[in-house]
Amino acid sequence: MKIAIIGTRGVPARYGGFETCAEELSVGLVNKGHKVVVTCRKYLYPEKFKYYKGVKLIHLPSIKGKFTDTFSHTFLSILRVLLESPDIILIFNSANSPFAIIGKILGKKIVINVNGLEWKRKKWNFIGKIYFKFCEILSCIFSNAIVSDSKEIKKYYKRKYGKETFYIPYGAYFYESKKPEILEKYGVKKGEYFLVASRLEPENNQYLIIEAFNKIKTEKKLLILGNLNRKSRYVRKLLKLKNEKIEMPGGIYEKEFISEIFSNAFAYIHGNEVGGTNPALLKAMGSGNCIICIDVPFNREVLGDCGFYFKDVNELKEKIEYLLKNPQMVEKYGKMAKERAEKLYRWEKVIDDYENLFLKILK
Repeated sequence: MKIAIIGTRGVPARYGGFETCAEELSVGLVNKGHKVVVTCRKYLYPEKFKYYKGVKLIHLPSIKGKFTDTFSHTFLSILRVLLESPDIILIFNSANSPFAIIGKILGKKIVINVNGLEWKRKKWNFIGKIYFKFCEILSCIFSNAIVSDSKEIKKYYKRKYGKETFYIPYGAYFYESKKPEILEKYGVKKGEYFLVASRLEPENNQYLIIEAFNKIKTEKKLLILGNLNRKSRYVRKLLKLKNEKIEMPGGIYEKEFISEIFSNAFAYIHGNEVGGTNPALLKAMGSGNCIICIDVPFNREVLGDCGFYFKDVNELKEKIEYLLKNPQMVEKYGKMAKERAEKLYRWEKVIDDYENLFLKILK
C-alpha cells in the first residue's frame, strides 16, 4: 500500500498527539513494507529532511494564524499528495474534512481521524464552534472510514450522526529514568514534584490545578509543561499565579527530556476535560505515575480505577494531600496505571489496527 498522511504539523513529532501518532504510524507502516508520505509545515522544520526512518517527507508552506495555519496547510497537502498516487489518504482532525472531497472526487480512499469534540474548546468563538460541528457532518459524508481514538467519541458519532466509526486509540510510551540529573535544568528533583503536561488552555484547567496546589503546605513543586504563548490571555493569567513552588519552563519536545520528566514525577495531575484518549495521560500511565484526573468520561475510559479523580479545587486539594500523607498509595496506583497501559495501549496494536482498516477499505 501507499499511504499519505496529512493534517498534522509533521514528523518527527514536535508538538502533540496527532504528530506523535503520525510518526509512530508512518514509521510502523514503513517497517511493515508499505510506502508512506507525510506532509510537514515548512516553518517548523528548518532542516527539511527528505526522509525520516524511511518515511517520505514533503514540506509545504502555510498561512500562519489561529484559523488559517492548519486550514491552508491541509489544502496544499491534499493537492500535493495526490501527485504521489496514494491508495489511502489519512486525514487527521475533522476540521480538515472539507478537503476530503478533493480526494474523494478523484477516486481516493479517505480515512479521517476526527480527534475529540473540538467545538467544546473555550478558545473558539460562536462561528468557530459552528464550523467544527459542520466538519463533523462532512467527515461522515466524505470519508470511507472514520477513526475515533476514544470509545466515548465512537458513541458520540453513533448517537449524533448514526455513523459507525473504528475505534483505534493512541499508544503509550513506557519511560524509564536514565539521566535524572537532567531535571536540574527545570528546577526540580526526582520524586519532588507534581507534573502537569498539556497545552495551556482553559479546558485543560491549569488554573484550577495551581489554585489547589497553592492551598497546600508542601516542599514539593508543581512542574507545568506547555508552550508559553504570551499573546494568550490565559497564559498571562497563569503566569501571574506563578510563585517559587511552581516551575513553568514552556514546551519540551526532546524525547530524552520528556522521558526523565515523566518517569521521575511524584504524581501526575491531568486536567484535560475535552478530547478523547489523551497522549499525555498515556505517557503518565506508561511511566508508572500515580495519576489524579479531572472526572470526565474520556479520562474514566482511559484510566479506569487505576487512579484518583477530582471535580473541583477542593477535591483536588484533598487528593494531593492524601497522596502526600500516603506515599505507599502513590507506588500502588502508579503500578496499576502502568499495567493498564501495557494491556490496553500498545503502539504495535495501533499500527496493526490501522493497517487492517486500510486493507479492508481497499478490498
